[in-house]
Amino acid sequence: MASQRHYSRLDRFLCDVENLLGSGNNTSATRHRANPSAGIEDTPLDDKEKKLSATLMRVNHAGEVAAQGLYLGQSLSAKSTQTKQQMREAAAEEGDHLDWCEQRLNELDSHTSYLSPLWHAGSMLIGLVAGQSGDRWSYGFVEETEQQVIKHLEGHLKELPTQDKKSRAILQQMQHDESEHAAAARASGAEELPNPIKKLMALSAKLMTASARYI
Repeated sequence: MASQRHYSRLDRFLCDVENLLGSGNNTSATRHRANPSAGIEDTPLDDKEKKLSATLMRVNHAGEVAAQGLYLGQSLSAKSTQTKQQMREAAAEEGDHLDWCEQRLNELDSHTSYLSPLWHAGSMLIGLVAGQSGDRWSYGFVEETEQQVIKHLEGHLKELPTQDKKSRAILQQMQHDESEHAAAARASGAEELPNPIKKLMALSAKLMTASARYI
């Protein structure tokens, strides 16, 4: 009878990486939900409005790239199976957000941020560290990230051209999903992060959004 193999921590980590990324070349998980803007008439926008909408959707796409990187990193280093699964489910929803934003950018004849790989890699590293700090701290990062994203989306919904109903539908669904992520993290025992960490996260987000507007 073959002896049972005992996996080291590194073995388990590598197995998780393979499970997450081994099935395809795309690093994003996704649920493939219907685009909230499907069926909404694409109202013509003038050049200024089109440029503004594209800028906002590019920034939101970059934010979703970062959020997904955070969740994937946390899913790899989380202490419990339940936390790993919860992070993967959240990452799948972020994958939908990525798809929706990219589809809208294509409709607006624009592009995603060229710095997306940087945002994903940096956020995934933060997620790995957060997960190593323990599940309560990991959930704390999720809650704070989502609270900042929700405020960010509120601002974009106000800034978005009134007649751009397609982009608005996407951002509203994203806002709903982010609220659910924050509530789920809170219910799972999220530890409130110290103010210096919150401020550092806000500063990093500001740098990312400012760059994504132009690059």
